[in-house]
Formats: sequence, structure tokens, C-alpha cells
Amino acid sequence: MKSEQQQFTTSQYTKFWLPSLIGVLLFLVPISVGGKVTIGLGVLADGLQALLADYIPLIMTIILCLSSIGSLIVKGINLRILKNNSFLDSLFNIPPLWIALRLIGAIFAIMTLAEIGPEFIWSMATGGTVLFDLIPVLMVWFLFACLFMPLLLQFGLMDFIGTIVRKIMHPLFKLPGRSSIDALASWMGSGTVGVLLTTQQYESGYYTKREAAVVATNFSIASIAFSLVIARFLSIDHMFVPFYITVIVAGVVAAIIVPRIPPLSLKKDTYYEAAGKQINEVVPEGVSSFKWGVQKAVEKADQVKSYRGVIKSGVLNVVDIWFALIPLVMALGTIALIIAEKTPIFNYLSYPFIPFLQLLQLPEAEAAAPAMIVGFADMFLPAVVGSGIESELTRFVIGVMSLAQLIYMSEIGILLLKSKIPISFFQLFIIFLQRTIITLPVAALMAHLLFF
Repeated sequence: MKSEQQQFTTSQYTKFWLPSLIGVLLFLVPISVGGKVTIGLGVLADGLQALLADYIPLIMTIILCLSSIGSLIVKGINLRILKNNSFLDSLFNIPPLWIALRLIGAIFAIMTLAEIGPEFIWSMATGGTVLFDLIPVLMVWFLFACLFMPLLLQFGLMDFIGTIVRKIMHPLFKLPGRSSIDALASWMGSGTVGVLLTTQQYESGYYTKREAAVVATNFSIASIAFSLVIARFLSIDHMFVPFYITVIVAGVVAAIIVPRIPPLSLKKDTYYEAAGKQINEVVPEGVSSFKWGVQKAVEKADQVKSYRGVIKSGVLNVVDIWFALIPLVMALGTIALIIAEKTPIFNYLSYPFIPFLQLLQLPEAEAAAPAMIVGFADMFLPAVVGSGIESELTRFVIGVMSLAQLIYMSEIGILLLKSKIPISFFQLFIIFLQRTIITLPVAALMAHLLFF
């Protein structure tokens, strides 16, 4: 494959590197603020959350109500203004199941905000956790992520990095080089931001069905900031560096193995039909990866003709997330936490892990077993289960597992089910079990070495 080298103007180069540099600084460069490791996007999100802390639950409850009422109106009345607007039509003209979930989310939010109805719905262990702890974080993170994500996606950075690191990502993980950006955005910022990146890349024709499913379920690791929260909650924050290294090692092992076995290995390597294939990371003969990466990046940035259009698409993404995704988080997240907190289902499911934990010589195996399965409902639940365990070694393993399992329905799972990536609830549960079985021996081995 040969290629003609194109000549670009200084302004064309600037159009690539300046927005991309701002995007890197916001999404990928870790900074320490008040003793907490975060990213520029995190500073903005934390600042807004602190400013609106007392009002966010009310604001989001109103949005959840508007979302459900709007869906009912559109389904019952044929409004021409909505039919003629593709965005509003896609936002409110949805299947009956999604309307029902939006209604449930709105009802749960009202009950939780007003503390009315059965306490098991609105208590701080269930609906209260979702409305007062989870949704405020999602609201502010998605706001800034959607507004600034075009800096990573539309100005050539993904094309540049993808071309440079393809020789590593493709043989090791069978993925395009640009998937490394998803992983970095997750590790430095938020796992949900990584999934949002992946869904947008898939819908734009840069990932196949298999690649999108693999990246979303294996590379959207929890952020360093959240990992530190888990470590502190389990009283192992004095070992945070080896703890996070263990999370990364376990995650890399799972990312190598899980995509090579069903159900992920059975996913088709075809692109989203509405977009078609838009990616080309293959470097022509006689051209360095760096030069070709720069050329593809500048070509991509040069396609942006209107900054107003970029801003508009970001705002529409925010509205879509707030009105379409967060109601599902409220509904399904609350239901998952009720099942985890008020029923013995996860305890029963955890019984097969007891002999496995005993085989790995983990102290208090019976008490730790539920923590191996309850993370499917919410990432923070294993830490809650493990906080009462005396063995520091076992708490260390539980903390690693809560981060390495990666698939949890209260946030990542719902985002994936809502997306156009072809993956089902059952497949997510199977991948969750696969990641648990694969990463648990890695976490236990590292723990035994560290606590020897």
C-alpha cells in the first residue's frame, strides 16, 4: 500500500494539535487537588457538584418526570413539531418497555426525594444511594464529558494515537490503536466516560460490533479517584500503589483472555450499519507511523467546518444522557440495590465461590464470597460487604475485584444496554462471571506476595 504525502498549512496543523492538546489536558493528564488524584474534567465536575450539591437531586427528579411525561405524550398524541425534529423524536418516541422504565425511575426519584412510600425503595441503602450519591456524579461528569469529548474525537487525536499504537493494541487485544484512548480516559477520569467514548466511536463507524463490545466490557476501568475511595473505605489506602497496580495487572490479564472466548469472540467484525467503516489505521509502506498518524489526524480535523456544530452536538448529547439514560439508572439501579440489600439472591449465587476462595487460601472465605457476586449490581457494594472483614489480605482482594470485575448494572451495564452496541443483559452477566473467575486468582496471588 502506497500513499501520497499531503501538504498542510500551519492553520490546518493548529486545528489538529490545539484542540487535541486541550482534550489531553482535560481528559488524560492526572493532577493532584487537595490530596486527591483526578483530571481537569474531574475538577470541573467536582466544582459544579459542590456548587449545586443541595439542588441536583431535585433538578434530576424534575428532568426524570419531564422525560417520562414527554414519552407518554409523544406516544399518545401525534405532534407534528416532534415528528419533524429527528432528535426530539428519537428522544421521546421510544418502545413501551423504555417508557415503563422512565416512569419507574421518575416514581422512585419522587419517593426518594420526598421519603414517601415503602422505606426499602427510598432508604440510603437503595434509592437514596442512586439519587443522592450516584446520579449527581453522573450528571456533572456526563455534562462536561459530552461537551468536551469532541476535543478527543473530532480533531484527529484518536486517529493520531490509533496509528501510533496499533502495533501494540492489535496483536495483544485484537483492537484498533484508538481503543487505548478509551482505556486512558477511564483510568484517569471515569469508567462511564470510557463507555461513552466507545459508544460514540461505534456509532461513528470506528469500531466493529466485536471491538465495541470488547472495549466497553474490558477497558472501561474505574478511575484512579474512585479506586482511592474504595481503598480508603476498606482501610487499605496505605497500600494504594500496589493495590492499583494489582487492579491494572488483573485488568490486562482479563482483557487478553475474555475477548478470545464466547460471547465476545462470537461478535461479528462488522460496522454499525448506519455509519459504515470509517477507520483506517494501516500505515502505508515507506511512511513512518508518526508521519502517517499526523496526516490522518490533520485530515480529520480539517473536516470540522463549524465549531457551532461541534458545540451543538455536545449539548444534544448531554440532553440525551440526562433524559434517556439517567431515568434508567434510577429505575434499574434502585431495583438492583433492593435485590442486593433486601433479598438473599446474591448470597445464594455466591455459594460456589466459597470453595474457590478457600482453594486460593483467602481468610474468611464464607464472609467474602457474597462480595464476589454482588458487584454486578453496583461497584461499591463489594466494599460495603467487605468492610466488616478482619483480614486485610481478604479486604485487599475484595477491593481489587470490585474494580476488576468492571460490569455493574447501576451504571456501566445500563449505559451499554441503552447504547446501540449489540450486547444483552445475559451476555453482560456471563462476561462479569468470566472476569471474576479470571481476575480472582491474579488478585489472590498478588495479595499473597504483598502480605507474605
